[in-house]
Amino acid sequence: TGFVKAFSNSPISFTFGYNQVEKVMRALFVTELFLWPRFHGSIIKNLKSRQAEVVELHIPLTTNMSYIQTCLLDIINYTVKQLKSINRTLDMQEITTENCITKKFHKILQSQLDCVWHQLSTRTKEYIQDLKVLRSMTVSKINSVVFTNKSYTFRNLLHDDAVSFHALVSKYSTPEYAKVNSGWILLESAEQLFRLARGRVFNHKQEFDPEPCPKWKCLSDLLLKEIPEEIKKNKASLNNTKILVLCQDNRTCSQLNNYLTMGPYKYLFYMAFRNDLTINSVTSKYTSLQKPVSKEEIPIAHEVEEGDNKEELVNEIKSNYILTLTQTAIQCDAKSEMNDESMFEPISQMDNLDFTQLETEKPIICIQTFKESGCNFSLERTLEALRPEYVVLYHCDVAAVRQIELFECRKKVEEPKTKVYFMIHDKTVEEQAYLTSLKREKQAFELLIQTKSVMVVPSYQDGKTEEYFNLNVEHDDSTLDTRKAGGQNQTKEKPVVIVDMREFRSDLPALLHKKGINIEPVTIAIGDYILTPDICVERKSISDLIGSLNSGRLYTQCTQMCRNYSRPILLIEFDQNKPFNLQGHFVVSTDISGADIQQKLQLLTIHFPRLKLVWSPSPYATAELFYELKQGRKNPNVEEALALSGDNTAEDMHYERYNILVHDFVQKLPGVSSKNIARIMDRGISLDHLITLSQDELQAIIENKNEASTLYSILHVKPSPADSNKDEKFGKKKFTGRKFPNKRK
Repeated sequence: TGFVKAFSNSPISFTFGYNQVEKVMRALFVTELFLWPRFHGSIIKNLKSRQAEVVELHIPLTTNMSYIQTCLLDIINYTVKQLKSINRTLDMQEITTENCITKKFHKILQSQLDCVWHQLSTRTKEYIQDLKVLRSMTVSKINSVVFTNKSYTFRNLLHDDAVSFHALVSKYSTPEYAKVNSGWILLESAEQLFRLARGRVFNHKQEFDPEPCPKWKCLSDLLLKEIPEEIKKNKASLNNTKILVLCQDNRTCSQLNNYLTMGPYKYLFYMAFRNDLTINSVTSKYTSLQKPVSKEEIPIAHEVEEGDNKEELVNEIKSNYILTLTQTAIQCDAKSEMNDESMFEPISQMDNLDFTQLETEKPIICIQTFKESGCNFSLERTLEALRPEYVVLYHCDVAAVRQIELFECRKKVEEPKTKVYFMIHDKTVEEQAYLTSLKREKQAFELLIQTKSVMVVPSYQDGKTEEYFNLNVEHDDSTLDTRKAGGQNQTKEKPVVIVDMREFRSDLPALLHKKGINIEPVTIAIGDYILTPDICVERKSISDLIGSLNSGRLYTQCTQMCRNYSRPILLIEFDQNKPFNLQGHFVVSTDISGADIQQKLQLLTIHFPRLKLVWSPSPYATAELFYELKQGRKNPNVEEALALSGDNTAEDMHYERYNILVHDFVQKLPGVSSKNIARIMDRGISLDHLITLSQDELQAIIENKNEASTLYSILHVKPSPADSNKDEKFGKKKFTGRKFPNKRK
């Protein structure tokens, strides 16, 4: 007996990382794993009982689009090769050109590089960033990629209009972007990409004549010709016929809505106006569309830049639209030619896809994304509420196909079968991405089946016994002293640690609390953790350590700790999921050297002799270390820690007593060591006074005859040049050695 504790429709997510299935089951306290792949015998039998009628529509690309796709794939292939060439020791088997065009590529990239991200060079990170940019231009999914402190929403080649794609590509042909990218913009394929993108918008006469998307014409033919003809053949009524158009993202939803309600030419012309495209002349198709309009007249998605109001953008773009045929389109004969004007109009009475409010006798066209607001069950709810007779898959999505199969299988016998139109670009990355997704889904299930066959589940994994997990706070079980009050409970001061407020982003404060240590959260200027009045800890992760060493910020932090605390500690904490090493082959990329980091750490320890370096493999080990350091020591004072700042320093430290520049200069003189530098700085008045002292006076200060003699000689004795033979003549010297004997014949 039991109950289902968790569902998942993404088998690929359980294949990333090491023992991912076991980790998830352990976290959920689950001991049973059930797998139901599409190729399971029971599932095949049930789904075959009622199947929807599927019509595949293979739509070819235009000539320019085919060439642009080839250029993008060449650039992606170049970037992948460069990425692998400078990271030969890294396992990049899954990072291929084929996987770059799949929707799950960002998860593959994260699983491969997250554990060694701090070991990669800046050049490698630039290649990864450019790979995301190129991928988002090619595949159908829209991604947000951070670039130069701005967030751009990249469009794609296959499903964006020619004007928007040209506006996107033009942003990367600027000198500013050429300075920060990895170098793909200088390739010949990139030059062809820029030229072909412009060629899709302007003809050979440089007139505005953009080519429409190939799928637009196919979608219009389906809605205006093929589906009405299909209904007439079945002797049914076109009125109240429900058609569901599914696409990948909100942007495409808005694009299709504007295209169907405005027509292709008007929509493309307004897109050019929206993107501030310079137009000198237009073809005859657009001569009637030169009416000036405002940008707010048409709600179209655009890039979110700094200062934009995100709420206004959300109001402009919706994840669903409800349309119907106009009266002109209904009365128009299917065989007659359709003009370029709009044949569709929105239904204003619809609100948030509430189909119970629908009162119309016209056909209904619903445009919706696969996942409305990121919800995986939105498509299922729409299918159950709308119950469409026709479904048009404008984009390819494996999960949507699975949900439509289940919906058709659950329908009643008397209900008509749903007809599905599957639109896909033939011989493109869209087709390859869909086939790759199917292959990866099958491989993921096969791997999970194999993992389940060899998986060992402990008997205590259900979490019902104390053997598995202990949530209680650890207490000190020290024995009571019977000599004090007969062994009665003695009040013992609980250990306290002052923690900077910014450190609560990590797990360490919670682990310290679990160890029985009280936490005092305050904002302190020096250090991250104050353990005792003398011990101050600055915690650094590996990535933060490298960044602080390069920027010089760590030097300032160590200076402040050494001035105010007698026992400063630099804690270098590794992630428990990342390798615990900072030497040897620490750096993965071949274009940088790991010796640079080690040399800077050596200079840091030389400059701050009292600074202690502590290495920790995980936050759990750090909590144990702090607990041991607190044993038998006083608790820190919060008021004293708050009184210290990075600008003011203690008066009783060496750094404050002396001029730092003079201290460093004297320390470099011969005869001065770390043992006598304090006596020289204390008993000396100034550098001028030091020069006037005799050798005996220096010996009295330094208390060492040899060191005093060395210091006196460097200050007073003028170095004599090496003796040279003045009579020696310059020029060619006569060879006095033995000559080589002649070779015997």
